[in-house]
Amino acid sequence: MTSTAPLTKTEETAKAPGRWVALGVLVLAVLLVAVDATVLGLATPYLSEDLRPTGTQLLWIGDIYSFVIAGLLITMGSLGDRIGRKKLLLTGAVAFGAVSVLNAYATSPEMMILARALLGVAGATLMPSTLALIRNLFHDPRERSIAVGIWGAAASAGAAVGPVVGGALLEHFWWGSVFLINLPVMALLVLVGVKLLPESRNPNPGPWDPVSVVLSLLGIVAVVYAIKELAVHGFGAVALLAGTLGATALVWFVRRQLTLPSPLLDVRLFRNRGFSGAVLADLLTILGLSGLVFFLSQFLQLVQGRSPLEAGLIELPAAIGAVGAGLLAGFAARRFSVRVTVAGGLAAVGAALAGCTVLSASTGAPAIGAALFIGGLGAGFAFTVTADVILSSVPKEQAGAASAVSETAYELGAALGIAVLGSVVTGVYRGFTVPEGVSAETADGARDSLAGAMEASEALPSEQGAELLSAARDAFADGFHLAGAVGSAVLFATAVAAWFLLRGQKLEDGVEHP
Repeated sequence: MTSTAPLTKTEETAKAPGRWVALGVLVLAVLLVAVDATVLGLATPYLSEDLRPTGTQLLWIGDIYSFVIAGLLITMGSLGDRIGRKKLLLTGAVAFGAVSVLNAYATSPEMMILARALLGVAGATLMPSTLALIRNLFHDPRERSIAVGIWGAAASAGAAVGPVVGGALLEHFWWGSVFLINLPVMALLVLVGVKLLPESRNPNPGPWDPVSVVLSLLGIVAVVYAIKELAVHGFGAVALLAGTLGATALVWFVRRQLTLPSPLLDVRLFRNRGFSGAVLADLLTILGLSGLVFFLSQFLQLVQGRSPLEAGLIELPAAIGAVGAGLLAGFAARRFSVRVTVAGGLAAVGAALAGCTVLSASTGAPAIGAALFIGGLGAGFAFTVTADVILSSVPKEQAGAASAVSETAYELGAALGIAVLGSVVTGVYRGFTVPEGVSAETADGARDSLAGAMEASEALPSEQGAELLSAARDAFADGFHLAGAVGSAVLFATAVAAWFLLRGQKLEDGVEHP
């Protein structure tokens, strides 16, 4: 039977040409959040010189942003379903801009870590809202695939665009400028979003459950912290305690969701093999790409001696590949199948990571750019198709919660990419041999980070300083090579898993009637 009921305001917007302009606003938000996850990579040497963080503090500065976002996304996705996704998006945008100022003017490593954590809280309100609003703006599955492709291109490319933006700013300004760029973008988002974005929410969301909120945050953050500790320090009491606490919280969270009439997250979705495969592919695609970009930025500057802008431009092919693949992903998945597109994309990211194992101080820009283009291409295909699979698997009333699952996988992957691959780099780096005659204090500073080694070398006699710096660069390169090998093995294994998990999975076709 054909419905004769009048269209709601949201449905009218979904049929109007303005929905594509509204999509542009949403893409602006996700691009900025994604850029902020990697823009710090190029600023790390300058930030290290100014704030003098230890190696462990530097890793926390790099990944606390993604840790907090990952821990809060499920909560924020469910909150958007309840109070309205537009309201949550615009409120978060204002907060994101304000906290960016705190990041820019941090005066100590501890303040910087806190500021990055608060930026993560604000960022967590933006990501699920954008994807959920797309679900409600585009009811035709083919149109939605295009919209999700554009969104996915922004999310994938943002990680690669970050170094270019950061490099251009660092050529002329201090490291805090990489955060202040957020202010005009967020102002534009709010001004345009108020006018163009429709409000949408779950009409029957059920009661809010604070216990589930705490359990999801505690579980995700504790598990990630345990993995980080395990990678840096090996098996120990801290890793065991954090891992046990996180696993217990997550098990409790899942059991609680199965008993609630209106769960924070409908965990029954994971019984769907295709849904689970898409989430796993999401997580590991971004793990590989974000870890690669974060540490490649330092490799290009501190090992190859390139300027921030040069390093950013060398990484630009990853963004180009991601954008192109994101726009073609829906067509490719319908033409060749979901599993071919996703598994092929994962394998391409794995190949790019494998390429990292042969980089040296003399490797030219064309070879690095080619590897990054392949990685970006793979990430664009895999991430975009899996996001479409996740989004189309639930009723639009649950779009926020489903979007949060996709975004949690994205941010958890970004956090793990920096934490796990970064811990591999740091673990190998700290083992380098310091030249004889160097004091213990200087040696400790040099082993904290490669930027610390560069600073220490300047205070030593020229021959001794050159020897120290050469050993430090070689150690960093060795760690980078090992991290590339580990990441490559994980991505190739995931490609095989996706081939089986996504068997028979298809994107929707035809027109979906609201």
